[in-house]
Amino acid sequence: MLTADRLTFTYPRAASPAVRGLSFAIEKGEIFGFLGPNGSGKTTTQRILTGLQHGYGGSVEVFGQALAALGPDYYNRIGVCFEQPNLYEQLTAEENLSFYAGLFDVPTERPADLLRSLDLPVGDRRTAGQFSKGMKMRLALARSLLNRPQVWFLDEPTAGQDPGHSVAIRQLIAAQRDRGTTVFLTTHNMTVADELCDRVALLVDGRIAAMDTPRRLKLEHARRLVRVEYRPREGSDAIVSAEFALDEPRAKAEFLTLVRDHEVETIHTTEPTLEEVFLRLTGSRLLAGGSQ
Repeated sequence: MLTADRLTFTYPRAASPAVRGLSFAIEKGEIFGFLGPNGSGKTTTQRILTGLQHGYGGSVEVFGQALAALGPDYYNRIGVCFEQPNLYEQLTAEENLSFYAGLFDVPTERPADLLRSLDLPVGDRRTAGQFSKGMKMRLALARSLLNRPQVWFLDEPTAGQDPGHSVAIRQLIAAQRDRGTTVFLTTHNMTVADELCDRVALLVDGRIAAMDTPRRLKLEHARRLVRVEYRPREGSDAIVSAEFALDEPRAKAEFLTLVRDHEVETIHTTEPTLEEVFLRLTGSRLLAGGSQ
């Protein structure tokens, strides 16, 4: 659905490139996560892929065609939700969606249906400027779905949301993927990435440090440890904790003996979080906030 080959970009007067030879391919119906700290090149890459940033090196193909050769019809086929909602704040939610719907040359969703799907009021005469930050972000998400996009570009889609709305947005993204929509997701939120993404690229200093499924990345960089909490004697109030490396035959035998001979309270496998994997690979910690 989308391929980038040796993608590079340097801003005018910048001392170094923002994007340094990125290569990746995204399949139809895949949620592809682009993860990295501030200034890593995430938003620059998204701006290139959405046709907003020109003057890049390398090549990009979307729908099997060179991005540079695609005309205005490209915007009939993609949806974009920026980290900042940039709405017409003197219009109501429905007026915003109705106005944007008129810009497309393809059938669009009914504004009321999109508003309901994102827990936004229908028939409310408040203007978008009177909405909370979370409501504005959900309205921007609704707008990005108006044209039933084949590729959906999302930048921090759960920013500013309470836990309930964050869950609802993640469910909406998964539902779009299940309908065949391809999703390019840039985020700092490791919970969102781990839960939603089929694959992720870990980005640092404009380069991809690693790319795989979240599960495989975590397993690849994990020690195969099992942590056991148990009572050393029957009826004892004390709880003792022990760890066993399952790659070591002696430790594995000791683990089996402990489970057989003691009253076990809990057993946990240990694996790093996605953020811990990123930190190990790059030395950079993911921080909330804007991105380059």
